[in-house]
Amino acid sequence: DGDGCITTKELGTVMRSLGQNPTEAELQDMINEVDADGSGTIDFPEFLNLMARKMKDTDSEEELKEAFRVFDKDQNGFISAAELRHVMT
Repeated sequence: DGDGCITTKELGTVMRSLGQNPTEAELQDMINEVDADGSGTIDFPEFLNLMARKMKDTDSEEELKEAFRVFDKDQNGFISAAELRHVMT
């Protein structure tokens, strides 16, 4: 919603757009893993930490490219603020 933090609802939206179907409990666990300040949401530094952890678990570069394509609607090789906002809402 543009407030600078990712909630379980927003994380769920992104995960589903990537073909995943996590439960509410799984989403909360993902947030809890990196929620250093205990806010219950993910801020940008925590998001970077989460992505770094997930990338260690990623099966292939192709999956990362597919995730990027979900965000990069106009396929110009960049994710604009508008494109990010579109996926998050």
